[in-house]
Amino acid sequence: MIVLAFLSAAIWIYLIVARGGFWRAADRDEPIVDVSPSPWPSVVAVVPARNEAEVIARAVTSLLGQDYPGPLRIVVVDDSSTDMTTGEALAAAQSRGRGTDLTIVPGTPLPAGWTGKLWALHQGIEAAGSTEPTYYWLSDADITYESDTLRTMVMRATKDKLVAVSLMARLRCESLAERMLIPAFIFFFQMLYPFRWVRRPGSRTAAAAGGCILVARTALTEIGGIGSIRGALIDDCTLAARLKGDGGSIWLGLTSRAQSIRIYDHFDDIRRMVARSAYAQLRYSPLMLLGTVLGMTVVYVAPPAIALLGPAPASYVAAVVWIAMTLAYVPTLRFYASSWLWAPLLPIIALCYTAFTLDSAIQHTLGRGGLWKGRVQASRSA
Repeated sequence: MIVLAFLSAAIWIYLIVARGGFWRAADRDEPIVDVSPSPWPSVVAVVPARNEAEVIARAVTSLLGQDYPGPLRIVVVDDSSTDMTTGEALAAAQSRGRGTDLTIVPGTPLPAGWTGKLWALHQGIEAAGSTEPTYYWLSDADITYESDTLRTMVMRATKDKLVAVSLMARLRCESLAERMLIPAFIFFFQMLYPFRWVRRPGSRTAAAAGGCILVARTALTEIGGIGSIRGALIDDCTLAARLKGDGGSIWLGLTSRAQSIRIYDHFDDIRRMVARSAYAQLRYSPLMLLGTVLGMTVVYVAPPAIALLGPAPASYVAAVVWIAMTLAYVPTLRFYASSWLWAPLLPIIALCYTAFTLDSAIQHTLGRGGLWKGRVQASRSA
């Protein structure tokens, strides 16, 4: 038991000291970059939407409300919706007197080898391609923005000669399930992909947040367009890897300018969100799944278990590790304005995510992998 306690301690020393300072939650889109391009580059926002009638109007309204000095057009791809997605998007644009700035692209049937979101993005980019914008703004249908969001992203891209700027939208954190699990989702994501490493030229770490990515048209064309990642279930990080692997510099950070309005009122809502792609993150490998379960046990579960039930001196070492883990989680909770009382419960939260990952593998085995909006997609990408 003492060996396990010291192993957990060694891992947490590495995570806190040498993992890009991910736990500080300090990699944000502040301060504002003060650069004014002349002229301001043209941008086309591409929004894939499948049965998003509840949120699309707010998303379109926030896109049209951007205080951006350059040309901006919005393309919404209606991905075979069976609700009023198109009508809600058009009504939102017309209510602002901006109907001509919005283009609705009726989606065509999903071809073999494509995931749904990427096929919708491909169609939107193709529809906007004749205008040859400088940037595509890939935005999810459940994201709303402060009015200066696009302007600040373009200024950052211009100043640092970036091929992509991605903002990790602030997820909704109101229901009990959200307060318990959502901050940890961001904590774990930063642990996997330390934002500081993502931004470092020459680092192999590449990631993006799919809800909001500003990508240079020329860079996207050079890697073969969206079609080059057509089967990727984790499309954002796959796109980032292609862009960075081609020699481009990318930027990823937390933000309060972009807000997700997707509601996860119940624990099962979050389970489905995580299970959709968790097994894909492990490359559909049973060995990696086993390693993940063992790793989560050693890193998160063992310290409190040994601290509460183990003999001294192992219990003392484990207690210190548990305290360190708790303190490391506090900055993320603070960013989400969530109570610090959730911090000591991180081991239980980690167990929930481990269960979601196991469920993801089970769903894939049963032929329901990557299920989202009524589509099973993992069988294609696997």
